[in-house]
Amino acid sequence: MSDSEIVLSKDKTSPDFGKPPGERNISEYINFGVVNLDKPSGPTSHQVVAWVKKILNIEKAGHGGTLDPRVTGVLPIALNNSTKALKLLLSHSKEYVGVMRTHKDINEKVLRKTCSGFIGEIRQMPPVRSAVKRQMRKRKIYYLNLLEIQGRDVLFKVGCESGTYIRTLCNDIGKKIGGAHLQELRRTKGGGFDEKDSVTLQDLKDAWVYWKENNDESELRKIIMPMEKMLEGIHKIKIRDSAADALCHGANLAVPGIVSMDKEVKKGETVAILTLKDEGVAYGNSLMTSKEITEKKNGYAVDVQRVLMEPGTYPKCWGKH
Repeated sequence: MSDSEIVLSKDKTSPDFGKPPGERNISEYINFGVVNLDKPSGPTSHQVVAWVKKILNIEKAGHGGTLDPRVTGVLPIALNNSTKALKLLLSHSKEYVGVMRTHKDINEKVLRKTCSGFIGEIRQMPPVRSAVKRQMRKRKIYYLNLLEIQGRDVLFKVGCESGTYIRTLCNDIGKKIGGAHLQELRRTKGGGFDEKDSVTLQDLKDAWVYWKENNDESELRKIIMPMEKMLEGIHKIKIRDSAADALCHGANLAVPGIVSMDKEVKKGETVAILTLKDEGVAYGNSLMTSKEITEKKNGYAVDVQRVLMEPGTYPKCWGKH
């Protein structure tokens, strides 16, 4: 038990059902996997997803946040069943490193002061070529650090709320200083994924071929991560084995089914529901705080929004007396 966890009961998990994510067989591992891909410059995010599907010979895949063709970096790609958790990635904050080019020489002190004015809540109009409706939106900039300035080229790092347009941010800064535009951009973090752990399409292809030709899945397991990686960054609730299948059939999570949970669960926030083997079962909106859950013996604790686990993974215990 960690200091950040509340344990409600001493339930033990059965060895006969389910398995820790790392112990899934290779077919299950791929089916419930995610790849932290380092997107190259040139192709669209959609094209990259299509290539991943072709390499792994799978029917379904999806990415965790579009990158423009020229933009490189972290592009999480969920495989088959893991696409059910993609919505969580889309809502996570992102980090980028880029180069902004000013349209005239500008005093460094003035530039830094101008950029600091964009930290916090800002208002943005999405660009003409965007997947969302063009209307003014509020977004948060958590930090905007100027790393290096060479002439009119400014190397910067920005942490921001999901849905922030960095190209628009540079243009808006430019309006304050006589013009600026985005020259280069790379996503370095997003939804619990970091560029230091990312892999290339060639890495993925090599690992697949190595498995097929040598019957050695070790490299593929290093490159593909379990779906549960996509649940990082949100609070967790662990449940009894007997509660898992009911959730897989659409039931909400009742208090008696909970074994343990994070201490800081707030009412209304998105939480992940896991088995005692750390398998992702579902995610949903918390209907109680962690304090309320510990005090109540009945009632629904989570309104399940999306089921991640296949029904039948654990035995049906609901409806029994």
